[in-house]
Amino acid sequence: MNEPYRLGIIGAGSVAHLHAHAVSDLDNATLVAASRRSDDPGRAFADTHDCTWYSDYEVLLDDEVPDAVLIATPSGAHLEPTVAAAERGVHVLCEKPLEITSARIDRMIAAADANDVKLGGIFQHRYSGAVQTLQDTVAQGRFGPLAVASATVPWWREDAYYEGTWKGTEELDGGGALMNQSIHAIDAIAWIARANMDLALGQNPVAEVYAQTDVRGHDPAHIEVEDTAVATLRYRDGTLGHILGATSMYPGTRRRLRVAGRDGTAELHEDEIVCWQLRDERPVDEEIRATYGDDDTDGGASDPMAIDYDNHTQNLRAFLAWVDHDADFLLPAPEARTAVAIIEAIYESAESGQPVTLAL
Repeated sequence: MNEPYRLGIIGAGSVAHLHAHAVSDLDNATLVAASRRSDDPGRAFADTHDCTWYSDYEVLLDDEVPDAVLIATPSGAHLEPTVAAAERGVHVLCEKPLEITSARIDRMIAAADANDVKLGGIFQHRYSGAVQTLQDTVAQGRFGPLAVASATVPWWREDAYYEGTWKGTEELDGGGALMNQSIHAIDAIAWIARANMDLALGQNPVAEVYAQTDVRGHDPAHIEVEDTAVATLRYRDGTLGHILGATSMYPGTRRRLRVAGRDGTAELHEDEIVCWQLRDERPVDEEIRATYGDDDTDGGASDPMAIDYDNHTQNLRAFLAWVDHDADFLLPAPEARTAVAIIEAIYESAESGQPVTLAL
C-alpha cells in the first residue's frame, strides 16, 4: 500500500495509549480516530494523540472508513466491535484475549472469514528478542526432547485495581490472574513448546491440564474470579509443565519462562535470559547471553502500565505486513485463540477437580 494505513482504536482506555504510540512509530500507518463512550477521557485521548474522538465505534467506522482498527475495549467486549468492523470490510487487530471464551472467538473468526478481512491478535511478547531466540533454539532441537516447559507469573495488584471497574468480573474480564495477566506467558510458553512438535499454527500443543484456583490476596467482594491459580500441563509430545498465575503475591516479581531437556536449560525473567546452558555450547550462545542477559525491568509485576511499547510496535508492523502482502504473521485469530482454550480448560479442571483434555 502506497499511502499510510488509516487506523482507528476502539476502546481508548489505558492500554490504547501504548497502541497509539506504536502507530506513531510506523511510517506506513497513521491514527485517524479513537472511540470511547466517556466524553472527557475520550476527548483527552484524541487531543493527546492528534486524532478524532467518537463516542460510538459504529459511527467511527462509518465516518472515517479506516483500513484497520485496533480493539482495546474490555476483554468481554471484543466480539461486537470486531463483527461490526468485519462487516464493513475493515481489518482488525485485537488486544489479548481475543475474547473471553472460545465460542465468542469463533464468532469473530466466522465474521472475518465471511467478509474476507484479516483478524489478528496482540501478544506482543512473541516479538521480544529473547522469547523469539528461545523459540527458535527449541525449534532447532538444541535442548533435545523437552522435559519441562513452564510459565510463572508471580504478580501483585492492589485492591483498588479491582474496585469499581470491569477488571475481576466474570462478564467482562472472563477470569482473573490467568485470563488477564498470565495469558501472555501462557501464549508464549505454548508457542515455544510447540516448536519442538510437528504442529501448525492454531493447533494446541497442550493435551491435558489439572488445576486449582482461588482468591487469596483480595477481598472476594471486589473480585469475582481467581487471583491465584496453579495448573500442571502435559503437552502432546509428553513434555510436562506448570503454570502459576497470580495477582496475590506482594510486591510482585518478574514473569518467568523455563524450558529444559536432556541437552539444556533456559530461563527467562521478563526479557532477560538468566540461564542459558546447552550441552553443545556454541559461539552463538555467548552472544545470546551477552545480548539478553542484562535487563532488570519488572514489566507489569506490580504496575500494569509499566511496560515498554516497542513489542507492540513490532506486533502491529507484522500485522500490517500480513494485511499488505500476506506476509507470515505469528498471530492470526486461530493461533491467538490457543491461550484462551488452555485457560478455559484450566478453569474447567479447577471447578470439576478433574483433569481436562484439550482438543487439538
